[in-house]
Amino acid sequence: MVNETAVGVGLRDLRRVLFGRDFPPPAGRRPLPPRLRRWWERWRSLALPLVVLAVFGLGASAVQYLLASRGMTPLGAGLVGYGTTLPVLLAYHRPLWAWRVSFVMLFVGVLDAKPTDGWPWNPVQIFFFLIVLLALALRAEPGVVAWAGLLTLAPVFLLVNTANAWGVSVLFLIVLILGDQIRRRRQSQLRLARQEELSELEKARRAVLEERTRIAREMHDVVAHHMSMIAVQAETAPFRLPALPPAVRDEFAGIAGAAREAMTDMRRLLGVLRSDGGEPAPTAPQPGLADVPELVETARRAGVPATLHGTVPAVDGPAGLAAYRIVQEALANAARHAPGAPVRVAVTHDGTALGVRVENDGPTSPASGGGHGIAGMRERATLLGGTFEAGPTVFGGFAVAATLPVTVEATE
Repeated sequence: MVNETAVGVGLRDLRRVLFGRDFPPPAGRRPLPPRLRRWWERWRSLALPLVVLAVFGLGASAVQYLLASRGMTPLGAGLVGYGTTLPVLLAYHRPLWAWRVSFVMLFVGVLDAKPTDGWPWNPVQIFFFLIVLLALALRAEPGVVAWAGLLTLAPVFLLVNTANAWGVSVLFLIVLILGDQIRRRRQSQLRLARQEELSELEKARRAVLEERTRIAREMHDVVAHHMSMIAVQAETAPFRLPALPPAVRDEFAGIAGAAREAMTDMRRLLGVLRSDGGEPAPTAPQPGLADVPELVETARRAGVPATLHGTVPAVDGPAGLAAYRIVQEALANAARHAPGAPVRVAVTHDGTALGVRVENDGPTSPASGGGHGIAGMRERATLLGGTFEAGPTVFGGFAVAATLPVTVEATE
C-alpha cells in the first residue's frame, strides 16, 4: 500500500511538471525591512524596465555569439538567441512555464553546435537556465523539483560530451538543492513567525482572562458580600423587630427580594467574567421584554410611582435584553435622583425597531451627572446599531429614549 501510494504521488508530481498548473508567487511572504521596502517603492517603476532591457540586451549578445561562432543565419540566430533568454522573464510569476520553455530550448539551443564544443549551449542560455531552475526550486514542491531535475539531466547526457556531462549535471543539481533549501528555510521562518504571532495572541488572551478573573474576584469578595448582608438583614428584620407594622414588613421583604435578584444577576455576570470562551454558556435564562411589567411592579413596591403605558411587545434576543436593561437602569436612576417623582415607561415596536422611553416629571438632583448608568445604556443601544438620547424635558423632568433595531428572527 505504501509503495502504491508513493508511485501515485510520483506520477502526480510528473503530471504537474508536464501539464499541471503553475506556482503563483507566495502569499505568505515576510515583509521587506522598512529601509529596503522604501527603496523598492521608490525605484520599482525604474527597476522593472531595466531588468527587461537587460534581458533583451543579453539576448542580443547571445544572437551575436551564435552568428560569430556557429555561422547561423540572422533569423535562426535571433530565434535561438531570444528563445533561450526571454523565458527568464516568466521565472518570477510562472516558474514552471519558464522551465518548460527553457527545457525545450535546451534541445533547440544546440543547433549548428560544433562537436568539439564542451558546452553545446551559448553562455547566456546556460546563465538564464540556472536562474529558471533556481526560481522553480524556490517555489515548487520537492517532488516537482525532483522530476524537473531528472528531466533536465536527459538533454545533458544526450547532448553534452561525456567529459563535461557530469560537471553540467552537478551544477544543475546544486542549483536545485540550493533553491530547495532556501524554500524550506523560508517556510520554517514563516511557520515560526505564525507561531510567535499565535503565542502573542495567546498571551494577550490570558492577560485579559486574568484581569477579568481579578475583577470577578473583587466583585465577589466586596459587592456580593454586601448584597448578601443586605438580603440577610432585610429578611431577618421582622424577626428581630417583632413590633414592625405589616407595611414595613412588606417593605423589608421587597428589599430582600431585590437584593436576591441582584445577587443572581451578579453571579451570572461573574460566570461570564470567569469564562474563557471554551466553557458552556450559562444555562440561567436572561431577562427580556416579558419581564418588564414585573420590573415596573417591583419598582412600584419599592416606592417609585412607576406606570407602564401600553402593552409590551413580544420580542426576544439581544434587543429584548438591551431594552430590559435600559428600563431597569432608567428606573434605578429615577429612584436615586428624582425620588417620589412619577415615572412613565413605554416600550413600542413598529416591526423593525424597538422604542424604549422612560420619563419622570420631578426635578433631577445634580448628582445625576455622575456614575456610569447613562454611558452603559448608550453602549447597549449603539452596540446593536441603535440610537440613544438622555436629557431634561421641557417640563423640567428627565427622559431616556432608545431605538433598538430588531431582526425578523427575534420577533415572535
